[in-house]
Amino acid sequence: MTLDLAGKRALVTGGGTGIGYAIALELARNGVSVAITSRRTEVIESAAERITAETGTKTLAVTADTGDDASVQKLVETVVNSLGGIDILVNNAAEQPAQHGSSYIDADDEWFQRQINVKVIGYLRTIRAVAPHLIENKWGRIINISGTGARQTVSVIGSVRNASVTALTKNIADELGPHGINVTVVHPGPTRTERYLSLRQDHADNDQDIPVDNVIGRIVEPEEVAWVVAFLASPRSVAITGDGILAGGGVPGFIYY
Repeated sequence: MTLDLAGKRALVTGGGTGIGYAIALELARNGVSVAITSRRTEVIESAAERITAETGTKTLAVTADTGDDASVQKLVETVVNSLGGIDILVNNAAEQPAQHGSSYIDADDEWFQRQINVKVIGYLRTIRAVAPHLIENKWGRIINISGTGARQTVSVIGSVRNASVTALTKNIADELGPHGINVTVVHPGPTRTERYLSLRQDHADNDQDIPVDNVIGRIVEPEEVAWVVAFLASPRSVAITGDGILAGGGVPGFIYY
């Protein structure tokens, strides 16, 4: 099965490292013109060069802050002018860790507000800026990257921000569906990214030994999450909208329906 993605144009926020980078790379491999964004200019410029070198598809790097509305508006304007439009939006920009410490006592007000502003309101900002272009196209895909913390306790901030992204996704999906736009949310679990490994310093020297409580019994690779996102970004995913897809290797013991 081909994904019929060739010629599409995508914006991936937080696309310089980890899951975001893997998603941008996989989309480019499928013939998508990709723009990636982050607050870190050197990181996304290096990432764009690597994607271009591997796929032969020129990748656009745009420095932006999804926590600021003016920055998001300028970002989308730049991408549209450079790529000629946008067909796919992948919201992935977020800070890690969601919370410093596991107790509710550690849910600092200022940090909590910052995480909601970047990951939840930030996703909404980007959707508001991109959606008019998708509506004009009468076709589009929006994929929001959340996390398994939306369905289980990890920390107050982590669970709240991920559950909020889930609610955001369903609301936007219902509203944009009549315009030919599908909106979904992907929940990665523990994934082998530099950020995740740095947070697990006790296993940093041998990440193969990191204990992972999932069905497949191992940590998920970034490209394995990217494969799921690439399908959801494609015309082949037309029957799926408003729903969440877990990409964490299976949560044992729970039945979701």
